[in-house]
Amino acid sequence: MVEQQSTALDAVFHALSDSTRRAMLQELTGGERSVGALAAPFAMSLAGASKHVKVLEQAGLVRRRITGRTHYCRLEAERLAEAEAWLRYYERFWTRRLDTLEALLKAEDEAATRRTKPGRKS
Repeated sequence: MVEQQSTALDAVFHALSDSTRRAMLQELTGGERSVGALAAPFAMSLAGASKHVKVLEQAGLVRRRITGRTHYCRLEAERLAEAEAWLRYYERFWTRRLDTLEALLKAEDEAATRRTKPGRKS
């Protein structure tokens, strides 16, 4: 089970690693789009756009439906939520670490201020 989740998460991060695919996902937040519409802002061929869509599909981020010769894509956000949960764990980890560092630095500053106050012997 863990290996399957890891593979799925790897696919999501791979898909998100490309700026074109991230832009396509952003476009899909407005609703279903054809592959041609997703390709238009990048001046790329339908074949090139389709390759990007395939990576997004394999990651479970996009679902494609075909009507005639037109391929339509829609966002499947559940996998993004899984990736966000993974990132949130590390956000909490680093927040705790930074809070600890901040407290140590404040204590050090306060100690230095007490040592340098007028009327105190150094």
